[in-house]
Amino acid sequence: MGTLATKITDTQGIIAIAAGAAAVIALVCCAWLMLSMRRMRRAQQLVLGDAGQQDVVAHAARLQEAFEALRAYVDDVALRLDGRLGGVEAALRGTIAHRALVRYDAYNELSGHQSLSIALLDEEQSGVVLSCIHHRDQARVYAKQVTAGRGELELSPEEAEAVRVALSAPAAAAAGEGAAEQSG
Repeated sequence: MGTLATKITDTQGIIAIAAGAAAVIALVCCAWLMLSMRRMRRAQQLVLGDAGQQDVVAHAARLQEAFEALRAYVDDVALRLDGRLGGVEAALRGTIAHRALVRYDAYNELSGHQSLSIALLDEEQSGVVLSCIHHRDQARVYAKQVTAGRGELELSPEEAEAVRVALSAPAAAAAGEGAAEQSG
């Protein structure tokens, strides 16, 4: 046994023991790296799904392409919506934007202000004034065209008042809080 001990302690034996230790350390490192790679691949599969042989860089590149395609689509939709919105705004210019209702007693009969004048005007202050004159045994309806806030025919004081109230009403009232009512 003495010869074995001398072989281990001489230079060749020490180199062999160091090489064996390095091999064991390398084997342990390889095992640790293999476990780390398994964990990383498992984590990638959670992120990537069952996409096969694809890595994270390819997945990120695919996501970037998808985002660019989505942005192009959203830009296209926004452009089309802007065009449609312009058309809707142009169409709305001719709708009723100002309105007012004025009630009065046309014949001073104390009938409870049954006569009325209604002004219906667009953003350009053009439209129509409708007047409904009630008497005990009859009712008459009159319509007069209004352009730029002025009647094409002479407006009665009540009709002129309906136009004035419609045009002086705040935008919120004209947009939806109801018609103004005046007694005269």
